[in-house]
Amino acid sequence: MLFQTPTYEVSLLEASLCNAFADSTRILILYALRERPHNVTELTHKLGTTQPKISRHLKVLRDLGLVHSTRQGVTITYELTDDRPIEVLNILHDVLKDNIASKAIVIQAVD
Repeated sequence: MLFQTPTYEVSLLEASLCNAFADSTRILILYALRERPHNVTELTHKLGTTQPKISRHLKVLRDLGLVHSTRQGVTITYELTDDRPIEVLNILHDVLKDNIASKAIVIQAVD
């Protein structure tokens, strides 16, 4: 597969999607939803934060198309639209581990 440099418009869309990963609460919400669907109250307890904060972050994730919601009576349950955001987070985790390992090697060389 040949890699083509994206157009400016595509890069703007990609940057917008990357916004989902720019906040630790949103990342934790994605991981929680990987386990199973949750409502706002469950996420509030699981993540130890406030309902308005969870709702605000869920709106961002929903607007980006990464989660969707279903209503049953007064309860709205959220779940991942697909698992690829978790795959992205796994790749980022691997990059982070490699970066930390390379810095540790440099530090050991100084000692």
